[in-house]
Amino acid sequence: MVQSEATIRVLIGKVGFDPHDRGILVLSRGLRNAGMEVIFLGKFMTAEEVVSAAIQEGADVIALSDHCGVMRLIARDVMAELERQGAPDICVVAGGIIPEEEKPALEAMGVTGNYGMGTPMEEIVRHIVQRVSSRAKKAY
Repeated sequence: MVQSEATIRVLIGKVGFDPHDRGILVLSRGLRNAGMEVIFLGKFMTAEEVVSAAIQEGADVIALSDHCGVMRLIARDVMAELERQGAPDICVVAGGIIPEEEKPALEAMGVTGNYGMGTPMEEIVRHIVQRVSSRAKKAY
């Protein structure tokens, strides 16, 4: 269970044409079991739709998933859209099939986690709590 004053709100969306959803369904359940509120948009979203929904829902975190090996492109579009819509403070984490050589570029964009299949849920939950907590501290 997440120990915090406010419930962490995580928006999960699949940007692009990746039809694989098993990972995000497992993630959704794991985050809910950890006490987080999960807003699941589903598949085949655009970066604009994901960011607009995150803003409307008051999400603390956008969790991206990709199993086609194009997370760098997806993340680039989402991060640009966050800037464009004036919400660069929303944390972005990623998971799925992410080539090792792309992880430094994702981190440089501000996309963290970058988890592969089989990552323990506790590790993902801990990371999200730390990201949201450190963002809250910067706000003061």
